[in-house]
Amino acid sequence: MTVEQLLLFSESRSDPRQPKIIAVGPGVLNGFYYELSSRKFVSFVQGRRYYEIPASRCKFDRGWQEKLKRERSI
Repeated sequence: MTVEQLLLFSESRSDPRQPKIIAVGPGVLNGFYYELSSRKFVSFVQGRRYYEIPASRCKFDRGWQEKLKRERSI
């Protein structure tokens, strides 16, 4: 999957009505995810593992934990 980024306010003067499209590499992980193999909530910053919390010791809201397990499991 390729990600496209629109440069709506670019400095290009060739055709100001046409936005410039550039291809960006595959998306990197940012934010909290639930890792199924280790049963941990893991924080990623620009694709690198930053912080992890075991699910058994996580003090965050239960609703948030369940939502994260459903929607952002890796």
